[in-house]
Amino acid sequence: MKEASFNELEDEGALLVKVSVLASSSSGNSTLVATERTRLLVDAGLSRKETFERLNAAGTAPESLTAILVTHEHSDHIAGLHTIAKKLDIPIYVSRLTAPAIFGEGTQWAEQSYAPKLEMFAAGSCFTVGDIDVTSFTIPHDAADPVGFSFQAEGIKVGIATDLGYMPDSIRFHLRGCDLLLLESNHDLNMLKVGSYPWALKQRIMGRNGHLSNDVACSFIREDMDSRTSTLILGHLSAHNNHPVLVRQAAVEALGAKSTKLVVAEPAQPTETFHY
Repeated sequence: MKEASFNELEDEGALLVKVSVLASSSSGNSTLVATERTRLLVDAGLSRKETFERLNAAGTAPESLTAILVTHEHSDHIAGLHTIAKKLDIPIYVSRLTAPAIFGEGTQWAEQSYAPKLEMFAAGSCFTVGDIDVTSFTIPHDAADPVGFSFQAEGIKVGIATDLGYMPDSIRFHLRGCDLLLLESNHDLNMLKVGSYPWALKQRIMGRNGHLSNDVACSFIREDMDSRTSTLILGHLSAHNNHPVLVRQAAVEALGAKSTKLVVAEPAQPTETFHY
């Protein structure tokens, strides 16, 4: 189906906010949050080639990107960061404590000739990029200073919370009022326990600085997810310890009578593009 342009949507009276999860898995993570004026890439875990192809498929020219925002330094979130940023020469928004883990001495980036345009912020702070208001919030994960984000523009709120070991009250607060929410549903606990991973890795994933299980994600859906959330995307599924069918079955039950649209992000392909 042909991707509608912003101008076409404006003619139809639609709000000018769109979201596309380009990738969400342990192999790579990247999400587009865009208005007519501002286009943000949240994480750059795919190669430049793959990122650009998926952006074009979502109706956004890579050259039109305004900035890249980074949640944390793990490779599945920054694998393509250097080549994408160098090609486009756009700002990279990263927390002050995460920046040294990516760009500091001894890192691969330090050996490169390209000097990135860094815009550093304190985790928990708010800032504006173009016409999008961004709120960062700390998440519990085994990285230097990991954050999630919420974005507000045109009266629409988008939340992104993946790579977190549990759901503290602070995150529940930041995810209130989201029209669209991308939430982690990383693993099925039984599959993880009986799977082939070493016990130390299983403990890391199940720990408070690891990843959300289907059960914890569904508990949030049942008890805390805002009634305003019209689209819920469950992502960052483990390729070895989860299955989209299990995620969907559990989430449908947790949603109950709620009219929220449920999308399960497949590990190897982007989601549809959502317009508001």
